[in-house]
Amino acid sequence: MGRAEPYLCVCEVRRGRAPDSMRPPSIQNLPSDEPAETPVVRAVEFIRRMRGASQPHLLRAQDGDYYVVKFSNNPQHSRILANEMLAGRLALLLDLPVRPPAFVEVAPELIAGNPEMEFEMAARHIPCAAGLQFGSGYPGQPGQFLVVDFLPDRLLRRAEDLAPVFAGALVFDKWTCNCDGRQMIFTRPAADENASYSPWMIDHGFCFNDGEWNFPDSPIRCLYPRRLVYESVRGFQSFEPYLSRVENLEARQVERCAEGIPDEWCGDEPGEIHRLLERLYQRRRRVRQALVDAKNSDLRPFPNWR
Repeated sequence: MGRAEPYLCVCEVRRGRAPDSMRPPSIQNLPSDEPAETPVVRAVEFIRRMRGASQPHLLRAQDGDYYVVKFSNNPQHSRILANEMLAGRLALLLDLPVRPPAFVEVAPELIAGNPEMEFEMAARHIPCAAGLQFGSGYPGQPGQFLVVDFLPDRLLRRAEDLAPVFAGALVFDKWTCNCDGRQMIFTRPAADENASYSPWMIDHGFCFNDGEWNFPDSPIRCLYPRRLVYESVRGFQSFEPYLSRVENLEARQVERCAEGIPDEWCGDEPGEIHRLLERLYQRRRRVRQALVDAKNSDLRPFPNWR
């Protein structure tokens, strides 16, 4: 089981509404027919290490943006990077709130000049790998937004689009068989205490069952531990528009989400990614039953779905 990889940043920002680039997409938007082009950026500055089992690092790139970067020699599995890229693109295709993915080129000189760019594995310290790595866009410039991975109930209930976002996340996680718990971060302008928090889905390394690339489904898997996010679920209609979007995807849309993923991110048998895509496409019509199975499980996560 993977561990949460929270973003934690408390700092000052000008008062006012967060810029559009820092806000999740509206649930009213129609998804694009194909994923947006994934940028390739060059890392130029090490900021800090982040928490989490894959031991990611926060880096600044030459485009001025910041990225949470996972490396191909991380302590979990090289396929974590492929999973993150594929899942991130799929989520964007469905118009779910995820930070945009990127290919991040990390030069050997940057690693050599920053001794903290390493992994701690028991008593060993291993430098991060150079080359092309996975990056997830950090929500704003560090020092400008409050970013947390936990909210008390009174604040969680006020989060923007709470019910549809978590319903959509569950549809996505059931489809991709996310074998980790659902991870979320919540952001708002740090200086505006009255602003609502915006939820973002993060940490998709354990989609497709980590490095196994299979789908060991379970009725109780993928559920967010704070059950209040599912209080408004009354039936299948509560999972729209995301449920229909998954079911109506075309094979070419799923296949395009894997374009450009390096072979070295795919483990010893990179060709298996094509089989993964085939199975993923076939699974899109099984999500309804997976939701019913969750409803009928011992956890009873949807108290108002009769």
